[in-house]
Amino acid sequence: MKVKKQLLTLDAYVPGKSSEEVRKEFGLNKIVKLASNENPYGSSPAVLEAISTAIPSFAIYPDGAAIELRERVAYHVGVNENQLLFSSGLDELIQIISRAILSSDTNTIMAQGTFPQYKHHAVIENAEIREVALKNGLHDLDEMAKRIDENTKIIWICNPNNPTGTYVNQMDLEQFLARVPADVLVVLDEAYYEYAIAEDYPQTIPLLKQYENLLVLRTFSKAYGLAAFRIGYGMGSAAFIKQLEVTRLPFNTSVLAQTAAIAALQDLAFVEDSIDKNSEEKQRFYHFFDQHQIVYYPSQTNFIYLNIPGKSSGEVFQFLLEKGFIIRPFPEGVRITIGTEQENKELLQHIEQMIAVKL
Repeated sequence: MKVKKQLLTLDAYVPGKSSEEVRKEFGLNKIVKLASNENPYGSSPAVLEAISTAIPSFAIYPDGAAIELRERVAYHVGVNENQLLFSSGLDELIQIISRAILSSDTNTIMAQGTFPQYKHHAVIENAEIREVALKNGLHDLDEMAKRIDENTKIIWICNPNNPTGTYVNQMDLEQFLARVPADVLVVLDEAYYEYAIAEDYPQTIPLLKQYENLLVLRTFSKAYGLAAFRIGYGMGSAAFIKQLEVTRLPFNTSVLAQTAAIAALQDLAFVEDSIDKNSEEKQRFYHFFDQHQIVYYPSQTNFIYLNIPGKSSGEVFQFLLEKGFIIRPFPEGVRITIGTEQENKELLQHIEQMIAVKL
C-alpha cells in the first residue's frame, strides 16, 4: 500500500520515556516525570467526584455539540457560544485547521523552534513551510510579516512559546496583526495562557472582535490538570468556526472529557493555587541557575528551557534519567517542567552534582 509521498518524510509522534520504562531500565523505585509540562498537582478533587457520580450510560454517544461545556466556557472566557470549537486536545484542533485550509499551492509561516505539530500537519497537507528563526528565544514577528505573500494561508504563533517559555507582548502582537492581510489566518496557541502572569501578556479575547482572521487556542491539559482527558478549544469569528466544524469528527470529545472540564471550571481556586505554586517554584529555579551560571529563558509557563555550559542536552538528559528524572532534550538545550517543591529540590541537587563532575 502507498501513502502520500510527503508522509514518508515524517516520523510518527514519539512520546518521551514513560515512568515504567525508566523504572525497568535502571531498576529505580521512584520516577519523576518532568518532560511533558503536566500539572504536578494533578486536577481539582471536583473532577474525580464528577466523573465518578455524574456519568450517564457508556452506551450513549457524548454530546457532539458539547452544549453544557460550551455554555460554561463561553461564560468563563467572555465569547459567544457560536465562537467556540472543541477538540480532542489542541493537537486535533491543529489538525482540523491545517486540513481545512492548507494545500499544495499554499504556504504557512511559523517559528523555527516552536511546537512541532504545526509543521507536521503542514507537511501532511503538502503545503510550503516557511520557518523563521527565533530571536533570543522570541518569535521574530517582523521577519514573519515579511515572509507573507499571496499564497500564505496560516501564521502560527505559540504564545507563550513551547519550548522556550517566552512570549509576544500585547503591543508587538497588535502591531503584527495590523500588518497581516485579512485573508491570512493568525493562530495564537495559548496552551499555557493560565500560567502567563506578565503584565504585558496579551489579552486576546477583545482582539477577536477586531480581527476576523484571528483564532485563539486554549486547553484543559495544562493548568487544569486534565491532559489524560484530551480536551481543548478554539475561539474565533462565528462564521469561521462554522466552517471549521465541517472538518471536526463527530463526537470528538468524550463524555468523560466534557464532564471533567465542566467540573474543573467550577473550581478555579485549584487552578489559581497551582499557578501560585508554579510561580514560587520558578523563582527557586531562577535563583539556582543564576548562582551556577546556567543559561535559561525567563518563562511564562510551567516549564523552563535551559542550557548548561559545557554539557550537551543529551548528556544532561541521560544523567538526570539515571537519577529517575525524565526531562525533554532538544538540540540546543533541555526543557524541564516545574514540579512540586520536593521534586524541584531533588532535581536541582542532581544538577548541582552533575555540574561538579565530568560526564
